[in-house]
Amino acid sequence: MAQQVTMNAQLSCSFGTAPSTLVVLPTNRVLSSDLPAANIMDHVPILNIPPFAMCTSLANPTVAAATAAAQGVLTPMPCIPVTPAPWAPGVPTVLIGTFPALDSTSKCMCAWAGVISIVTPGQITEAIP
Repeated sequence: MAQQVTMNAQLSCSFGTAPSTLVVLPTNRVLSSDLPAANIMDHVPILNIPPFAMCTSLANPTVAAATAAAQGVLTPMPCIPVTPAPWAPGVPTVLIGTFPALDSTSKCMCAWAGVISIVTPGQITEAIP
């Protein structure tokens, strides 16, 4: 069963070299296990989704340029997430604020081809049906 995602959830990117931690602002005034509960709109780069250390995706122009300069040897560059779309699918039957709740099975796509996943939801007591 999926769990409600909260502040401090651990995130992983398929092209990142280190995990990151979700930041959820308390603007929706909904808590889960005494932590701000996330919804699908908590996808803003840097604000909600901090960098994943270094990026290894050749779709990222900085990685592609550095790799070309290194004569084809993959050269990771600092990660700057680009997440223009909300998390999907979320839980449309549970609203946090006015948007679907974010559950532990949702994914967020980075414009540089990375898939951002939730490793740990930030809390373990609140399940979403």
